[in-house]
Amino acid sequence: MLSADEFDYELPSDLIAQEPIEPRSAARLLVDRGSAAPEHARVDRFPELVGEGDLVVVNETRVLPARLGLRRTSGGHAEILLLEILEGSRWRALARPGRRLRIGEVLVSPDGDEVVSVIGRDADDDGVFVVELLVEIDRLAAIGEMPLPPYITAPLTDPERYQTVYSKRAASAAAPTAGLHFTPEVMAAVEAAGARIARVELVVGLDTFRPLAVEDVRDHRMHSEQFAVSQDVMDQAAAARRVVAVGTTATRALETAGSTGRLSGRTDIFISRGHRWSVVDLMLTNFHLPRTTLLVMIDAFIGRRWKDLYTEAISERYRMLSFGDAMLLDRHAQ
Repeated sequence: MLSADEFDYELPSDLIAQEPIEPRSAARLLVDRGSAAPEHARVDRFPELVGEGDLVVVNETRVLPARLGLRRTSGGHAEILLLEILEGSRWRALARPGRRLRIGEVLVSPDGDEVVSVIGRDADDDGVFVVELLVEIDRLAAIGEMPLPPYITAPLTDPERYQTVYSKRAASAAAPTAGLHFTPEVMAAVEAAGARIARVELVVGLDTFRPLAVEDVRDHRMHSEQFAVSQDVMDQAAAARRVVAVGTTATRALETAGSTGRLSGRTDIFISRGHRWSVVDLMLTNFHLPRTTLLVMIDAFIGRRWKDLYTEAISERYRMLSFGDAMLLDRHAQ
């Protein structure tokens, strides 16, 4: 048994970052040195930590303004959070008030435009709805808001601060937050240091961040997410001195391709203790909520010393979670 209690820790609420830091690369960076004391740096020093022969891999997905504040025909308020597209104009979505919504009900914008039709419940997850989007995706920018995590209560004045500077196709319900620290200057400096930058896509759904709801972690069920890794990226990874994944989502995409040989489709890979790492050597990642699959992945990557790193970060008052600081983990460090 792998107890969920092993992935718990005390997270001080005042360390949960409510706003992104300016500039992006001013975020602090805790550098894993194995059994030695970790190094305290900043993300703008990340290019000094990579070099010739390294491959830095980012997830180029872009976040949809997927939180829709709508109105029922009865006049009541409803909120739809689009999770991912299924086919055509149909989406998986969370809905409030979920118990009251009727199948076939049409929800409208504050201006009275029809936006969403409720189709039914997701067959694989009773807490999720299937809805039909009645407007073009490019209209969501005028209707919706960025789907910030519930622990961020401060308003986001600039929606682009919940996007990476290299994001492309808008499809995700959450940002690949480790990449939020990168600036064009940092990326240019990475390449100037001799490292290469490669791009993959993993469409981030909220399932990635759901808390563990089982006693034995191995009983946790991961919902699948869309991913795409080109053969060129895999060839570069095979030839690289080290592969540095920026974020847990880039890590999942690379390890899916490496362990299965599939370069695209859907992945439900759950990386936990005992995983045979096939691609990723270093991981740049933010600090994560207790009792989540993301911590389980970190444990699989560097072992139980993640607890010491988190203790150090909290003691040094690092900013935590999506808008917080980062750490650079090395699974080969002794």
